[in-house]
Amino acid sequence: MKKDIHPSEYRLVVFKDMSTEDTFLGKSTTNSADTLVWEDGNEYPLIKLDISDKSHPFYTGKMQFVDTAGRIDKFKNKYAKFNKK
Repeated sequence: MKKDIHPSEYRLVVFKDMSTEDTFLGKSTTNSADTLVWEDGNEYPLIKLDISDKSHPFYTGKMQFVDTAGRIDKFKNKYAKFNKK
């Protein structure tokens, strides 16, 4: 393995799946302005996820529609001019 290519400043952060509200504690180097008080009483940086193993169809076995960013409405508005039937 090459030396000095991996970050050394790993810290504990809370990951939150925004579609299921599921949270878990893990390590990351990602920066975040949001924080959350975890079950142990300590405050950790909060990383918001659009999808995790609790909401991904492969792991859940069911399709779950999640449109957190309004992508479908944005698409429909952008291409409405082409739908002149």
